[in-house]
Amino acid sequence: MDLLSGAILAFAVLETLNVILLYFAPESTKGNGVGAFRAFEESKDDPEIHAFVEYLVNWVAGSKLIFISLLIVVAFVGNTETKVLSIIALLLSILTFYWRLYPAIKKLDNQNQIVPKGYSRTLAKMIAGFIGVFGIALIIHFVR
Repeated sequence: MDLLSGAILAFAVLETLNVILLYFAPESTKGNGVGAFRAFEESKDDPEIHAFVEYLVNWVAGSKLIFISLLIVVAFVGNTETKVLSIIALLLSILTFYWRLYPAIKKLDNQNQIVPKGYSRTLAKMIAGFIGVFGIALIIHFVR
């Protein structure tokens, strides 16, 4: 297996674990579980709001499954050019975290709406790690 496929599949495995959490343990504080958000627990007091929150959590999980499936196809049957372009697309799309999601989660973190405190920084570092791994994989691919 080539380096690019390995990077793609490693990301797919991590995202699959997040999908499992979202579908079967959304209240978890691990991975993409929404239990870290105080509002998730509070939403249970209002059945309409909680039903909407559950719908959104499952929608996110389903959306992740779509791109995981596509990544697996790319990793196993894509040519080198497709894999390179896929990693570039992943880099660009993952970078959007810092545009919309990070400011929102940082604000919630500052308002003590997330447990544990500082989770936004941890998540930002984890996302930066993904970006770093993909970037390193691309650099190694091109310098070989």
